[in-house]
Amino acid sequence: MIVTVPGTASSSPPGPPAGPLPGPLSGSPPDRAPDPLPGTLSGSPADPLSQPPAATGRAAPAGIPLEAEVMARAGTENFPVALRVLPRRRRDGLLAIYGYARLVDQLGDAYAGDRLAALDWLEAQLDAALGQAPSTTVHPVVARIAGLVRSSGAGERQLRDLIAANRMDQTVHRYATFEDLLGYCHLSADPVGRLVLLAFDASDERRVAWSDRICTALQLAEHWQDLAEDLRAGRCYLPADDLERFGVGDDQLAAAVAGGRAGTALRGLVAFEVARARRILAEGAPLVADLRGGARVAVAGFAGGGQAALDAVADCGFDPFAGTPRPSRARTLRHATALLVARTGGRP
Repeated sequence: MIVTVPGTASSSPPGPPAGPLPGPLSGSPPDRAPDPLPGTLSGSPADPLSQPPAATGRAAPAGIPLEAEVMARAGTENFPVALRVLPRRRRDGLLAIYGYARLVDQLGDAYAGDRLAALDWLEAQLDAALGQAPSTTVHPVVARIAGLVRSSGAGERQLRDLIAANRMDQTVHRYATFEDLLGYCHLSADPVGRLVLLAFDASDERRVAWSDRICTALQLAEHWQDLAEDLRAGRCYLPADDLERFGVGDDQLAAAVAGGRAGTALRGLVAFEVARARRILAEGAPLVADLRGGARVAVAGFAGGGQAALDAVADCGFDPFAGTPRPSRARTLRHATALLVARTGGRP
């Protein structure tokens, strides 16, 4: 799932004042072979590393967020809402995933310095924590997720994919086709869902496929919520071929950002993208019925958050330019409960 389920708090700080829109397509997501099936994860993140490492020579860039800063927003987002009803080991696993995904996102989206250098530092930290490089003092957030992964030997690729997605954000600012955008989502969102399945010892091939659909839909929902914010930051996630199909040019995007209101064609395009995200989310919904216990509750919460986020975009007339539409937790809970009831034949 995108770092977090789209919720009541924005995932990144407001962008700079409106400036030029992103230029011509500057790159496309790399082609990827299918991931190997994840294994089973059984370790506890509460015991991340048995030995604090010794020195690499790669100093931490100035301004790297501290653990407390990374985790401070855990109570304001939907990702950890399910934590309150989960056993300690599951709760710790989800918090380890949340913390790592949030740290990667902060370095790639909000860090004030050289973001590529910061992401390089983070990957070196991951290498050290996984024992693949001369070790150094490891950031506690990285140590926790590495402990979770090292215990089983599964999930490392997902951690690196999240870094790769944030590197892409520094150089790729537009996407030619929807397939290109899906390639980005496969790096930026799907790894989180795969890690969640591992944390619940619930990963298999069918579940990974369903999880990928849910996570991709959650990422798309966040893009359509944050459309104005991303444009101000120089990124456009609306695929170029969809813009052309709906007759939306850069001048209309710029006018919507500047005036806080989308024109008819742009609202039609956003409605189209929201409907497509709903279909993708529905394709992943069977995962809820296939899981049991805390995993089922957590995934229902994620999927319900996605439905509520898409509702919020629809409720503002598919015009997210006057302000970022955010769903209430009550609406998320209603959707999650409906998913649980629908997928269990009415049983609690």
